[in-house]
Amino acid sequence: MDRRIGSRRLRPLRPRPVAGICERDDGTVELLAELLQRRAFECRLSPDRALQTFAEAETFVRDRGLVTRTADCALPSLYEACHEDPYRPGGRGFATWPATKWPWFGGLAGRGWLVTAVHRGKNLLVTEEVVRLLDPICRAETTRMRAADPGWRRLLDHLAATGPSSADDLRTELRLKRQELNALLAPLERCGVIISRSIQVPAGEGHLHSSELARWDQAYPGHGDADSDPTRALADLVAAGVRAAVVAPERELRRWFSWQWYWTGTLVDSLVRDGRLRRADGHVTVPP
Repeated sequence: MDRRIGSRRLRPLRPRPVAGICERDDGTVELLAELLQRRAFECRLSPDRALQTFAEAETFVRDRGLVTRTADCALPSLYEACHEDPYRPGGRGFATWPATKWPWFGGLAGRGWLVTAVHRGKNLLVTEEVVRLLDPICRAETTRMRAADPGWRRLLDHLAATGPSSADDLRTELRLKRQELNALLAPLERCGVIISRSIQVPAGEGHLHSSELARWDQAYPGHGDADSDPTRALADLVAAGVRAAVVAPERELRRWFSWQWYWTGTLVDSLVRDGRLRRADGHVTVPP
């Protein structure tokens, strides 16, 4: 039927998009609230889902792929998933860590998973699958930073010649003060060029904690695909982060990782266009 008012033809009504709804490929919809509920379950955000054993923590990290130590964004957090009272109530820093479960983060690293500082200088525990996503970026950063500063080049070349070394040995061999070595290491670790792991060294009848430092290509020899594009690799890593978080505010994604120079204004748009991410009321999720 040709429906008209006067001489103007009426257009058929079209449903308006509903805020907070993410349409699936099969035509159904998933409310943002449902995504947040699934996130709470999978990221263990409620006390009834608290990690009870080290084995559960290991499974949690394996399932998520990348996990922060403490909660600071949508990425899953090991300590948040413990739901344990802090070591020292009312304190700051280390005092806020879980009273009895705080060693789990280091214990998981001891199982062979890498702890990196590419989460803007904060600890990020990553599985083998995510390490492969990091590899093109960290190798590109090794080349870039070695060429950018003579101090970085001296440190990286020394590690290439001697192999992974303790911080104490590096200070002695490079004749650096503690503050000088730390000033060199901080940006290298933040960009994934240097990987640090905690070690114990004998000290009388006990032991002291120190750090062993390795170049990325020593911590993860890999294959070093010279043709890999770090910008493309960052997009893959962001998609993996969204999968780990289940759902995350879109505006937050750019702040997850250190390499702002590889971020492009079209990165999220491209992931959405390729069907790897889907938007939902200011958030993004991985399509089912």
